[in-house]
Amino acid sequence: MGYDGVELMTIDPAGLDRISIKNNLTQHHLQVSAIASGGMAFAAKLTLLNPDPAVASLAQQRLDDMIDLASDLGAPVVTVGSFRGRAMEDKSRSLQVLADILRNAAERAVKRGVRIALEPLNRYEADLLNTAAQTLEFLHDVNHPAAGILLDTFHVNIEESSWTEPYRQVMNAQKLFYVHLGDNNRWSPGKGLIDFPAILRTLKEGGYDGWLSAELLPLPNPGIAVSNTVNTMRKWMGGAS
Repeated sequence: MGYDGVELMTIDPAGLDRISIKNNLTQHHLQVSAIASGGMAFAAKLTLLNPDPAVASLAQQRLDDMIDLASDLGAPVVTVGSFRGRAMEDKSRSLQVLADILRNAAERAVKRGVRIALEPLNRYEADLLNTAAQTLEFLHDVNHPAAGILLDTFHVNIEESSWTEPYRQVMNAQKLFYVHLGDNNRWSPGKGLIDFPAILRTLKEGGYDGWLSAELLPLPNPGIAVSNTVNTMRKWMGGAS
């Protein structure tokens, strides 16, 4: 279908058969662009800020396991979006706890040749770190070179006042580690309102050389969504070059 890589999502990183996965990747000429943590929150109900200490501890172990999996499969980043969880009553305390968790994870990650990409999420999905600016400020507290940002066009569309400036701002801080693609309606790029060519020009001007990964609704059906994404993005990327 023309893709270079695949983003893998798992709820049991330690239990996966690395050899089988590597064989499949080799067979299909694919790299692993990232290990995604979304399934931890939605399927396994694990979050880093879970009010149950046992659940939070298991979530942190799974984060370590995802870092190890990413290293074993050659993936450059582990993503943290909804996996962070909701804020406790004291939001500033929640951010402090999260900073400590991610700092420790980033220290493990850097030893394994991996980085952590924290994703700003829109206000309807998260009550912490909704914008690029908020997340950059938070990363000052994390204070680790292996901790950076994943910017998702869908969330940028909801929370930001520009489709391009958040990318420029994060690149200027040298913290843009990963990019998710989805139009404002979460259909494939070109099926909504977002100005993807402008975003691509901004990424090129800023020297971004990381992955562009589709995170979409499978509409009108999965096959059309994935084929439209790669065909449309390659057309626009040619125009941005």
